[in-house]
Amino acid sequence: MGFNCGIVGLPNVGKSTLFNALTATAAAQAANYPFCTIEPNVGRVSVPDERLEKCAAIAKSAKLIPTQLEFVDIAGLVRGASKGEGLGNKFLANIREVDAIVHVLRCFDGEVTHVEGSVDPIRDAETVETELMLADLESVEKRLDSALKRAKIGDKESKVLADVLAPAVEALRAGRAARTVLPQLAPEQKVIFRQLQLMTGKPVLYVCNVDEGSAATGNDWSRKVEEMARAQGAATVVISAAIEAEVAQLTDEAEKREFLETLGLEETGLARVIRAGYKLLDLITFFTIGPKEARAWTVRHGAKAPEAAGVIHTDFERGFIRAETMSCEDFIALGGEAAVKEAGKFRQEGKEYVVQDGDIFNFRFNV
Repeated sequence: MGFNCGIVGLPNVGKSTLFNALTATAAAQAANYPFCTIEPNVGRVSVPDERLEKCAAIAKSAKLIPTQLEFVDIAGLVRGASKGEGLGNKFLANIREVDAIVHVLRCFDGEVTHVEGSVDPIRDAETVETELMLADLESVEKRLDSALKRAKIGDKESKVLADVLAPAVEALRAGRAARTVLPQLAPEQKVIFRQLQLMTGKPVLYVCNVDEGSAATGNDWSRKVEEMARAQGAATVVISAAIEAEVAQLTDEAEKREFLETLGLEETGLARVIRAGYKLLDLITFFTIGPKEARAWTVRHGAKAPEAAGVIHTDFERGFIRAETMSCEDFIALGGEAAVKEAGKFRQEGKEYVVQDGDIFNFRFNV
């Protein structure tokens, strides 16, 4: 299991350039005119994790399989999209299907055409958010009216649904994203909320696309975006899509490091986007390590052992008996499973065990 992020923004802010860099492909055509991207491009990338590499080396694993991320490059949105302007209807349909939003904002001057005629990432962010809120409001108002009518005739499920829809409608009418109501919802209500697939209910990562000279320190525009994001409780990453495109062309890791160092960068923008994305979606990684393969898997934070087993195979979850586990930190520090067992750090865990980031599992099951 990876996670699915939709790359969104106004036309010509660098979405397709970023997508190409992230996936190290030329699948998305990048050009200097609006609506270059019409059909969403989908790319899967491996998540770099040095823990997996170290564990594989110790276990002498024949194959190394990292977990994957999925990025979806979605058509540029314009003002009026909620009413069908530009490619609005297509954009909105595509964004409803993703788990999180990577909102690319242009934070550089230059000759590249801007659909609004000038550079202003705060205005651009508000334009996109407003269109998403308007579309969400139209959707939830209709659903709330229907739920309230059914609740009046004694439909208990509709009453539960209405109690979730009402605060979302109130927030959207006040010009606030639907996600702002999440803290006030009970755990069981949050499950219902996520099933609504509201676009402004999805977590957001703002990616500030800066010029090459500002990649290490950011610039005035990116600092304004960071300030806006802090007020929303959202995250930001500063990258230069142009630099990422150059790095993606380098196949030698030493060359990549040398190139980044000359620019004052310690890591690629992809690494920062991955880390921010994991935090955004509250994801953790667990491992299965053996002589045939070392593999990384992804689950939501708070998942219990049977759910993690189910990520590997549904039979593992259905017939779960127990999980044999140890931390990858112990595995690496002590030099392998035998040493972990000798140190008394190898554990047997049951159905209620909550998975920790970096756990190495061997599942026992019976079907």
